[in-house]
Formats: sequence, structure tokens, C-alpha cells
Amino acid sequence: MLIALCSVKGSPGVTTLAVALAMTWPHAESMRRLVAEVDPSGGDLAMRFGLPAAPGLVSLAAAARRTRDPAVVWDHTQALPGGARALVAPPGGTHARAALSTLATAPDGPLLPVVARDEGVVVFADCGRVDPGSPAEAIARCADALVLVIGSQGDDLAHAAARLGELARWTPRPGLLLTGDGYPTVDVERELGVPAIGRLPHDPAAAATLTGHRPPSARRRGDNGGLARHAAALARTLAEPATPIASPPATMPPGVPGVPAQQVRRPGGVLISPPGLGPHPASAPPPQVRDPRHNGHQPSSAGKEQRA
Repeated sequence: MLIALCSVKGSPGVTTLAVALAMTWPHAESMRRLVAEVDPSGGDLAMRFGLPAAPGLVSLAAAARRTRDPAVVWDHTQALPGGARALVAPPGGTHARAALSTLATAPDGPLLPVVARDEGVVVFADCGRVDPGSPAEAIARCADALVLVIGSQGDDLAHAAARLGELARWTPRPGLLLTGDGYPTVDVERELGVPAIGRLPHDPAAAATLTGHRPPSARRRGDNGGLARHAAALARTLAEPATPIASPPATMPPGVPGVPAQQVRRPGGVLISPPGLGPHPASAPPPQVRDPRHNGHQPSSAGKEQRA
């Protein structure tokens, strides 16, 4: 099984999520789990977990010129805590992009999707930010499930709205995953026109542990393992051979010549505004931002998102 994880803006925790899913995957003891850093901007896992730069993505790209045996992928992985393996990318974007381009343009396609077809194998492809033309797109398009990770502030949602329709067509099983504080989930679902498959809490201590960092010394609010618990729930959802996680946004209109994608009016009077203002009804003026946690919204207490 191949699960592609990506974002469209910033760093909302795609790498952390990939590691968390690998560590909490159901029946992990009987599965071969691979976290593959295919982010064209470079990787973080080697630095975070104290791993050498090679073997990894660059050495695999070199080997792929000599053989197309999918088993060669495992020869270029390293061990992560918990029994998963990692295909690490170099920290520099130049080398990572070159290696990815080599793998993506192979005559018979990338090797990672072939590896993921083996029974008992699950590959978590950390595609990073999938800008148009990203060499990671060839891998993401082969995924059994694609998880788009976005923040829930207004500018995050505007960027997501501009690419949501396109990304949803890459895979038969797209999913929208929210992170952190911001607009309530119900508001995001209404404005974007698609349901979310979950929301990861702001849990810096758990995130640090999952990515090889030292947890903050200050005691975090809430119970222990908020992020791990949410990741485990998401892993169970993804592991089930179920119906598509979320349908492609049927209400997303085609581009309008001369009109920026983020200014397109959608059915129901919803207007996706430029970054910084956030989505709002077309009939109402842009909200005045009073509290950055709410982006000018004053959600009801029933819909307020809580940190774990």
C-alpha cells in the first residue's frame, strides 16, 4: 500500500505525520513499513534521528540506473525506532530534486509504487509541499491514498482551495487532514466543500519524540499522547480497504479566465479570498482579525477546537 502525504503551503507536519503513522500502523509487527522522504526540498529524518546521509534517496537513484528490481529499494533504507525503515533524503534541495527526477522519469515508472504493491508492505511517501511541477507528483499520482495536510488558518485554507480539485484527482482516495488551531473543523468543511478525515492537535512534546528531538521541558497541556492517539486513529482508517476517504470537491468550479483561482465564486455564495483574509461568505465583508487564533472568527463554544 502506498500512502502519499503532502502539503500546499508551509510545513504543517508532513514528516512528523509520516513517522507517526509508521509507528502506530495496525499490526505493525507483521508489516514492512517504509517512510520515504521524496520531498524535493530535501529531507530531515537523517538529521533528526542521527542517521548517516547514505544509503538513501541519492544512492537509490544511482542504483536504479543499473537495475529495475524493486527489491533494491530496501538496500538503501535505514532503521527507525519501532521497526520501520526510512529512505532518507539529503538536506539540500538540489541533490534531493535531482535524485527524485531520476526516479520519477524512469522508463517503467518509479520504484516505490512497485514496492508498495507487495503484500504486507506499506510505504509512507513524504512528498513535502507539492508545488506545480514537483518531481514527487509522479509518486503521489500512484498512491492508493493521498493525505493533504493543511493548517486551519485563513491563508492555509485559501492555498488549499486553489489546489484541492487538482490534487483530489490524483488518487481514488483523497483525504484532507487539518492541523493545529484556527477555524473550527465544521467551518473548514463547509467552506472547502469536502469533509476532513481528522485533525491533529498541537502537541509539540509528542511531535519532538516522534521525530527524534528532545521533548520540551515544560509540561504540555492535556493528556499524554494526544498526537500519537490521533495518528493511530488515522492509521486505522487508512489501513481499512474502505470506500474513498473523501470525494473530490464536486462544487469546485473550473478556472475563470482573468480571475485568480482564489477569487472564484462557488455555489452557495462562498468566495475564496486572497491569502491573509481567509474564506468568508461573498455577501459579507472580510472579517477583521482580532485574535490570530480565530482569524477574526468568533466561533461558538460548541465548535471550538481544543488542543490535545
